[in-house]
Amino acid sequence: MQWYLAALKNYVGFSGRARRTEYWMYTLVSVIIVFVLFLLTVITHSGFFLILIWLYALGTLLPSLAVVIRRLHDTNKSGWWWLISLVPFVGGIVLLVFECLPGDQGPNQYGPDPKGALAPSYPGYPTPY
Repeated sequence: MQWYLAALKNYVGFSGRARRTEYWMYTLVSVIIVFVLFLLTVITHSGFFLILIWLYALGTLLPSLAVVIRRLHDTNKSGWWWLISLVPFVGGIVLLVFECLPGDQGPNQYGPDPKGALAPSYPGYPTPY
């Protein structure tokens, strides 16, 4: 949960790097939240929870985009690579592969290694260990 909250706190932080742990924990919590809201929609037959899903999606649009871009930066790719997900069929697969790749060891053009012992410490940001 700390990784999810850290990504939300850094909701417009498009610079820097995000570890695989940060990205996948954020994604996991987001999927669980949407799944629970969808389940409540099906159980109650109410559009209220469907509206909550849309509000959640709208509210987390920027944090989700920011964490994807930071994840791409960790693999030393430009944040513009997220646009490949718009290509039908293969785009999402290519982006998934990029998100699964290990990050560069040591600093790269987007910042220091978030796993490194000398990684900067930000208030409210989980320790990289």
